[in-house]
Amino acid sequence: MGTQQLIREIEKLPITRRKVIIERALKSIRDREIKNQMEKAAEILCKDYETDKELITFTSLDIEDFYEPR
Repeated sequence: MGTQQLIREIEKLPITRRKVIIERALKSIRDREIKNQMEKAAEILCKDYETDKELITFTSLDIEDFYEPR
């Protein structure tokens, strides 16, 4: 189904249904944009963690046992 045909079919729907379609389409676009931004940020941070040893200083404590005081 082409874009124009899809639009014509949507225009046949009641307004409330059209609003639902628009809201869901916009949400999917926002979700995709957020996902893309998060992936880009993760790539940038990954490079930082690989090169900046100060960012991983506390990982040396990962192998130590942790006991919570009573």
